[in-house]
Amino acid sequence: MSMHRTLVFRRLAFALVLALPAALPSIAFAQDANASREMIVNDPAAPKAGNPKGDITIVAYLDYNCPYCKKSAPELEKLVRADGKIKVVYKDWPILTEASVYGAKLALAAKYQGKYDEVHKALMSIPGRRIPEDQMLAAIKASGVDMVRLEADAKANDAEISALLKRNDAQAKGLQLQGTPVYLVGPLLVAAAPDFAQFKEAVAEARKRAGRS
Repeated sequence: MSMHRTLVFRRLAFALVLALPAALPSIAFAQDANASREMIVNDPAAPKAGNPKGDITIVAYLDYNCPYCKKSAPELEKLVRADGKIKVVYKDWPILTEASVYGAKLALAAKYQGKYDEVHKALMSIPGRRIPEDQMLAAIKASGVDMVRLEADAKANDAEISALLKRNDAQAKGLQLQGTPVYLVGPLLVAAAPDFAQFKEAVAEARKRAGRS
């Protein structure tokens, strides 16, 4: 089977799974300390959004060159706003191109001036795949971030940012993830690009399994 047909089959399979929230698999966390549930959900260096005291945590493994990530990102944001009780943990996992690494590092550097969300949205808003670095940089500049500080923070914190990306990669491999996007919705693993309704159903199922419905 060709790679394209394999991907099509995989997406169709995920669509069928998402149609039945109760069939979503639970997460099998690795024993390695860097890939443990605690480190995945509570890594202090990972950017976060939503309600920090939310009753459900969604961990998002994403790549800025992944069109499926770009499709589901605004749906997740819509859900977080509408629900009000969801915490989001972003895991930049740049696996598609070298430019993906470039974008991820700048997004994480923006965290030091409290602008990760703005840069994240700017990069996710660029249509298509295989986005070059210069186009990413233009989108970041247009986001309103302080570019002088961004460049300084990226340089000063390169070791910490690189270490975070390595942890994210180790976690993804420990979870045996095959590609982006992947959303860990409470105890559930959603390896697909859900729309608002599908995210909402997955959250409801997660709450049900946790006895919070």
